[in-house]
Amino acid sequence: MSLTVQTEQRGDLVVVSVAGELDMATAPQLQDQISDLLEKGRNRLIFDLAEVSFCDSTGLSVFVRAKNSTDDAGGVVRLAAPQRGVLRILEVSGLVEVLHTYPSVDEAVDAQESPAT
Repeated sequence: MSLTVQTEQRGDLVVVSVAGELDMATAPQLQDQISDLLEKGRNRLIFDLAEVSFCDSTGLSVFVRAKNSTDDAGGVVRLAAPQRGVLRILEVSGLVEVLHTYPSVDEAVDAQESPAT
């Protein structure tokens, strides 16, 4: 399965909607999109994961790198609406709190800096 990535500006936030399988083969595509956003000064990112059916460690590392880059730039990364399997991977890896994970995009958009898992 392929990966699709779309972006939508919401105020000072960019919602990055990801769909498909996020793995070693597709993670570079998402990483390229994130790099483009950061180069344009967009450092407040919400990743909409509602349509991500699978995410492996390569995919997780993309989110961690995004968080590190946005932290350095004074921005933020939030994850929104992960499916059960993806949420489980985030929980087991301990990244659900680090990556500020929310049940919906709207909750992630409205959230302050503290996670509401």
